[in-house]
Amino acid sequence: MAGTEKAEATEGTSAALDVIEHQTAVLVRNFELFYRRTDIHDTLDRAEYLLLRTLAGGGPQDINSLAAALGLDPSTAGRQVAALRAQGLVARSPAPTDRRRSIVTPTAEGLRRMEEVRARRAESLAGLLDGWTEE
Repeated sequence: MAGTEKAEATEGTSAALDVIEHQTAVLVRNFELFYRRTDIHDTLDRAEYLLLRTLAGGGPQDINSLAAALGLDPSTAGRQVAALRAQGLVARSPAPTDRRRSIVTPTAEGLRRMEEVRARRAESLAGLLDGWTEE
């Protein structure tokens, strides 16, 4: 690529990234407004929902795997699991190969509540995004 063509390509990429960054900020803001205007968080808070959704999608996991999947410190994931366990939404059992590790499994009630929130979120997000073009 000649110098001028490269500069134009870089400017085009920068302009596209600027649009993406701005639209992402608008989308995140709309998600925050959506969250505040609904009672979905009364069923499960965001952290509870995300942890249960991760377990539902990835199956039973140990704390370190959950922490890695969620981008959390293992101690934070452990506290979240303890809170969910106290509500009866997850169960912990010793790992079959290493009894020092615990495997976290969602309970039927945990999966039911997660699915309820997932469905309500999907419905609300569909309304939020209604009218958006593919562009």
